[in-house]
Amino acid sequence: MNPPNPIAARETDRRRQPFVRAGTRAGSAASLAVAVCWLAPAARAAAPAGAEIYRQACASCHESGENRAPSLAALRELSREAILDSLATGTMAAVGATLSEAQVSAVASYLVAGAAPARMGQRQSCPDAPWSEPFAGPRWVGWGADLANTRFQPAEFARLEAADVPRLRLQWAFGLPDSDRARGHPTVAGGRVFLGARNGRLYALEAKSGCLVWQFEAKAEVRSAVVLDRTNRHGRHVAYFGDAKANVYAVDAMTGRQLWRTRVDDHEAAMVTGSPTLHAGRLYVGVSSYEEFSAVFPRYECCTFRGSVVALDATDGEQVWKTYTVPEEPQALGKNRRGRARYGPSGAAIWSAPTIDARLGRLYVATGDNYSDPPTAGSDAIIAYDLANGARVWSRQFTSGDAYNMACNPKSDATNCPEANGPDFDFGSSPILVELADGGRLLVAGQKSGIVHAIDPDRTGEVVWQRRAGEGGKLGGIQFGPAADGQNVYVAVSDISFGRQRTPDGQSFVGPKVDSGGGLTAYRLADGKRIWHTPGFPCPPGREGCSPAQSAAVTVIPGVAFSGSLDGFIRAYAVEDGRVLWSYDTVRTYEDTVNGIPAKGGSLNGPGPVVVNGMLYVNSGYGQFGSIPGNVFLAFGPVPQ
Repeated sequence: MNPPNPIAARETDRRRQPFVRAGTRAGSAASLAVAVCWLAPAARAAAPAGAEIYRQACASCHESGENRAPSLAALRELSREAILDSLATGTMAAVGATLSEAQVSAVASYLVAGAAPARMGQRQSCPDAPWSEPFAGPRWVGWGADLANTRFQPAEFARLEAADVPRLRLQWAFGLPDSDRARGHPTVAGGRVFLGARNGRLYALEAKSGCLVWQFEAKAEVRSAVVLDRTNRHGRHVAYFGDAKANVYAVDAMTGRQLWRTRVDDHEAAMVTGSPTLHAGRLYVGVSSYEEFSAVFPRYECCTFRGSVVALDATDGEQVWKTYTVPEEPQALGKNRRGRARYGPSGAAIWSAPTIDARLGRLYVATGDNYSDPPTAGSDAIIAYDLANGARVWSRQFTSGDAYNMACNPKSDATNCPEANGPDFDFGSSPILVELADGGRLLVAGQKSGIVHAIDPDRTGEVVWQRRAGEGGKLGGIQFGPAADGQNVYVAVSDISFGRQRTPDGQSFVGPKVDSGGGLTAYRLADGKRIWHTPGFPCPPGREGCSPAQSAAVTVIPGVAFSGSLDGFIRAYAVEDGRVLWSYDTVRTYEDTVNGIPAKGGSLNGPGPVVVNGMLYVNSGYGQFGSIPGNVFLAFGPVPQ
């Protein structure tokens, strides 16, 4: 029997009922950490001003950079509605349950004070834009562009040559409403861009102009890429994607009408962050969670979530099988020092898209750390499952004993920190399946430890080579993943570090260091030999929240690798020697967006750029980890010679 959900089972008295507003759309800010605050009883006795609530209980996390919470500047990019929704039904519902309605209102008012009112503008729409057969022409579908998750775009689909790259210029910008980050991975096919957003919407845009064809409202943030089915039994093209409430959707790709919705995990903290993978009529979905963050609250009963892979029938969304990365159900392990129940084992979330091996009939996933003791063999690992029934075929772990959650951070209450207190060396990206010239095959994956691993999928994950690309760390090492072109694998490194910084007017804050982290390295796939290394670039002077760290996923086309940075730059590198062919600073304001919503550029993190039919598409803005918030989606194309 599963232990009770600690949030659902929590008892609250009448004075501390969760603040829920009528008409709230569940989870519209599902991944917003609005306030890392669990107020002491003395603070709850009255309703102090919003600034005082924030100072007492929130600033230590939101202004530390390292605690993964959005900065105050990022929070002030959001609307009052988004903040209230998050405290009512989103990630911060556990916090909202400890606050009175007046306290919640006061915090929200403080956070939006002084912010410019949202201006929606006149939306440019084109509902009658032509829709072509998505698999007949250039396309990028899903996270990795193919079932092997290589993130390589062949010339026939890219239609952008290395000689064209220096002539890339901004063609249009699309503003994402009510957002401090832009991390929905774009899919481009059939002349349309499918783009998820933090406000819970999936947008279908005309690929050349950016005008809005349709939008679909999900239950929570959409950061997964869309995958497309050629046709289903009803003759439609179908778009599949997941949200931050662990829902998976099928919608008509031409109209945006919902066909079905399935929740793949009922844990309160469960979510879908990695893109689904479609193969032979089944949709394979990795399940992750934000429970690692929930554990920072000493009253939280940590931890009961387990990562899993779910196979769904693509026609109707019915579950075919579900397999957990931690086979053992969580058990009660006594109480923490605050008298709350402890559970374990837990964690080993799957943050990325599954990789398909059609030859062997297998599926590969990379997992994160455990959240609570005891650590398990399924964390920080690459695991192979049988496509037919979900049975585990083999598992290869790369960091043992890695039980960690955010209660272990230096400025947090350590009540729920596991004794293992591991290094937090998740795999945040998909394994890449590559074929070598001699007929051999490799699975290549980058880890937050800073290590690139190449293992043999035909020999139960036997290690072939390993190379250290970076120092590693909780926000360091390799984050959202490399790209491979058949010869080399191109690895970007974060290695972000934090320290005491000063604003231009002399105010002190903790933020990213402007001179550490970053870099792109090419390794030969056959033997792991380093071909070249290009270091990270120093931040522009005076740019607050800037870091050279390169956390975003890499994308490669023939002759060129693209990598974004937390400094806000997108850069193109020559694959033969690593020299920079082109760069663009996205940190600026974009008043003239195609949908009339003013937008700002910021840090590039999460999904990498997508290159299709002579255009390059990229998100800009990432208001977490002390980075630069933003809310814009950009499209570039080469100008004539």
